[in-house]
Amino acid sequence: MTSTAVPARRSLPGRVPRRPWERRGWIFVTPFLLVFALTFLAPIGYTAWLSLFREQVFFGGTTFVGLDNYAQALGDPKFWEAFGRVLRFLAVQVPVMLLLALLAALAIDSARLHAAGFFRLVIFLPYAVPAVVATLMWGFIYSDTFGLAANLNHLLGRDVIHPLSAGWTLTSIGNIVTWEYVGYNMLIFYSALRVVPAELYEAAAIDGAGAYRIIASVKLPALRGALVIATIFSVIGSFQLFNEPNILRPLNLNVINTFYTPNMYALNLSFGGQQYNYSATIAIVMGLLTAVIAYAVQLRGARKGM
Repeated sequence: MTSTAVPARRSLPGRVPRRPWERRGWIFVTPFLLVFALTFLAPIGYTAWLSLFREQVFFGGTTFVGLDNYAQALGDPKFWEAFGRVLRFLAVQVPVMLLLALLAALAIDSARLHAAGFFRLVIFLPYAVPAVVATLMWGFIYSDTFGLAANLNHLLGRDVIHPLSAGWTLTSIGNIVTWEYVGYNMLIFYSALRVVPAELYEAAAIDGAGAYRIIASVKLPALRGALVIATIFSVIGSFQLFNEPNILRPLNLNVINTFYTPNMYALNLSFGGQQYNYSATIAIVMGLLTAVIAYAVQLRGARKGM
């Protein structure tokens, strides 16, 4: 019997044959891509589409206006006032919060703190409280008609403490956000400290480095990546500021207006003023500004890490 050799299948030059396991990978990834497209890409695309139209008040219906809504947003003093307010909030609150979280992580990681697990749980516990509940709780403390501030004023016999006055409202909101998220950032820093190789501490001890020298030369460089991540999350969270001022607004309507933050401005434009197209424009502009600033923070952090 003679056997005929089957010629090997040739592949086109420059083309790598697709392996079966590569096709199976796409099968597993497809459900996630579908959910991601429906829950993330589709809302962004629809918002961008709405921002290109404007509702006609007198004639009814909507008309295509192109980038006119964006030109209006860039010249809107209310939007820039709200943006400047959250920018000031970011410049003060985020460094204070990250510094407190860093100090807490270093203290818990040190061997000198007794009951470190208990303190770690206590510091992290406020993050487990829903933001709405936390703001309501602090609202009872801040109110000058009832709650702790009112009781202190009554005890002193004069109106001294006004946490929600014009000069203190943003600081009071920053205190709430700091109380909520110090534990979250502390956990990020503490997790980064726990993966530092023990050999580095041993080498530093052999060289005669003290506790402060170990912090400066070993722990802080190891926290650089975690610090960049925490800063980016905090920047994004600051520009998304909404729950705290919106819930505290009934306590002082004269200070916390409808455009106190960009997110509050977009909400009131949409559901209060029925300006859905312009509200979508504000959301897109705010998202772009947030992405640019967060990317700048990431680039600066990466450059320092080189």
